[in-house]
Amino acid sequence: MASIQSYQGYAVQATAHRLPDRTFSANVSVDRTSKRSSESQYTFYSLGYFSKEVEAVAYAYRWAKDWIDTRG
Repeated sequence: MASIQSYQGYAVQATAHRLPDRTFSANVSVDRTSKRSSESQYTFYSLGYFSKEVEAVAYAYRWAKDWIDTRG
């Protein structure tokens, strides 16, 4: 369950990784769509742990949007 969403000039792809204890780790990749900056791609792992995959993905999208809003 992964799709790419555009937000404020970034492509955001949230994913969930199933762990041995049957929980899901929330992960996200953020890629600046305009390459004005030398640092344009970021990946964050294990942002939180959830019992449902959909919850992990939703959290990762929210986290990325907050990160983008505070970073610019």
